[in-house]
Amino acid sequence: MKPAGGAHVTLTGDGTVVCAGPWTLPYLANLEQFLSALAWPSGRSLRCDASGITAFDTGGAVVLQRTLAACRQRGCAVALEGMKPEHAQLFDIVVSNWSPSGGGALSRPRFVVRLDRFLENRRLHALRALGFLGEAVVTFVRMVASPRRIRWHAILNCLKTDGVQALPITGLLTFLVGVVIAYQGAEQLRKFGTNIFIVDLVGISLLREIAPLIVAILIAGRSGSAYAAQIGTMKVTEELDAVKTLGLSPVNLLVLPRAIALVVALPLLTVYADVLGSFGGMIIALSQLKVSFAEFVRRFEEAVALRHFLIGLAKAPFFAVIIALVGCYQGFQIRGGVDDVGRHTTISVVQSIFLVIIFDAICSILLNWWDL
Repeated sequence: MKPAGGAHVTLTGDGTVVCAGPWTLPYLANLEQFLSALAWPSGRSLRCDASGITAFDTGGAVVLQRTLAACRQRGCAVALEGMKPEHAQLFDIVVSNWSPSGGGALSRPRFVVRLDRFLENRRLHALRALGFLGEAVVTFVRMVASPRRIRWHAILNCLKTDGVQALPITGLLTFLVGVVIAYQGAEQLRKFGTNIFIVDLVGISLLREIAPLIVAILIAGRSGSAYAAQIGTMKVTEELDAVKTLGLSPVNLLVLPRAIALVVALPLLTVYADVLGSFGGMIIALSQLKVSFAEFVRRFEEAVALRHFLIGLAKAPFFAVIIALVGCYQGFQIRGGVDDVGRHTTISVVQSIFLVIIFDAICSILLNWWDL
């Protein structure tokens, strides 16, 4: 078993690896290709006989050390024997400056190493997220058990910022969404002469799915990102360290007021969005299908069951908890400077919207199974 070019490795029957030939730079490319394709013995120990190496330079020492490190990573005990003193001196220098990160390159493809790192990072992130969630739940229970811990002033401030000040953009957006839904449905309904069913289309889709989801996505982009940026900035400027030094809980001080305020504000914003979206549908129904406001309201009462409104409303508090916890959690994860603040702010928006849509999809499947 010899690669082209002179430097070669031979496996003997007793599990000994015999290295021979010139292990120098001109021959290393073929040698490394040969080593990567070599079927290594599966035993727990390996003997490497280097007495046959006729020439040895730094490149050869790196290849030899990388090969031995890969064998050790597979759990194999390696014994290097027979190396000439002048070669051993150079090899010791390479070993003393060896970086463990490059040791597995021959035995493990690069994408496998990256996949391992990615999975390990995901595992650590999941553990940190669970720890944060547990701390938030424990702090909330303690706050409920001792109402004097409730920070009413902070909650009211968050309600004003995340609820009242979000009314204009929420109303405008859901009004336009109602217009779009009605306008897209109007053409098809007119073809079949079923103009009045525009009410069913607008009412059920808005109240049950579209309005809660649009409000949640809007608040995730508006408030969730603000939470991450505010808490992250406090961490960068070491204000959080000062809070801990004073014996205050950052979760009780920063997370719970925001979460409670959103749990209150999001259902109210959803009701507001239902009204504005339906109004947008009414205008298009009148202008495109000649369905008057009175007919629209009468059909709305007949066709749109109360459960559609309640289902949409019931999702809102869960959306609020997801947005608040993800935004605050990403704020606490900021370690660096301004760049890290921007990165985690973006991550908080993406994760919030992703989790909100996942939760909404699960709700839709479960409600369909239960015929609701």
